[in-house]
Amino acid sequence: MPSRASKPRDTSQLAWHIAQQAIGALPPDAVKPDTRNPAAVALSKLGASKGGLARAAALSPAKRKSIAAKAVAARWAKKR
Repeated sequence: MPSRASKPRDTSQLAWHIAQQAIGALPPDAVKPDTRNPAAVALSKLGASKGGLARAAALSPAKRKSIAAKAVAARWAKKR
């Protein structure tokens, strides 16, 4: 997960922070450029778009049902 610039949580501090950015006293939050390989990103999107559909087509309805039941049991077993 990308790290984000921390902003004050207090409303008055946040208002001061925004005002300082508006008048140019603070530099704006910088956006990091994307350094990923464009060809690799495109290839990844191709595989991701058909992966779930191919898996769903390969599974029998009974197998899908057992996977779903296992997921529900795991979800309800978590302590909250």
